[in-house]
Amino acid sequence: MFAVGVAAVGRREVLGFEVGDTESQPFWTTFLRSVKARGLTGVKLVISDAHVGLIAAIDTVFQGSSWQRCRVHFMRNVLANVQKTAGPMVASIIRTIFA
Repeated sequence: MFAVGVAAVGRREVLGFEVGDTESQPFWTTFLRSVKARGLTGVKLVISDAHVGLIAAIDTVFQGSSWQRCRVHFMRNVLANVQKTAGPMVASIIRTIFA
């Protein structure tokens, strides 16, 4: 698992990397606390997939920050639930929302 931050000036930076065999809340809480302990401050928004354990850990470690679902994972989930023939049309419509 890894965390990438985006500074106010738009520069991306790898904040942390950890190998784990689960995406549980305890794992994510420990990981996020380690990133925070190394000096990460001012977290306003966290964008991730919708793992319940990760969302709970974000709420615990970065209190007051907002959470947003990753649009790639959102799109994959939507397209997995529409008929294959409708996929391109649905994807096109959703892409206009994020444009």
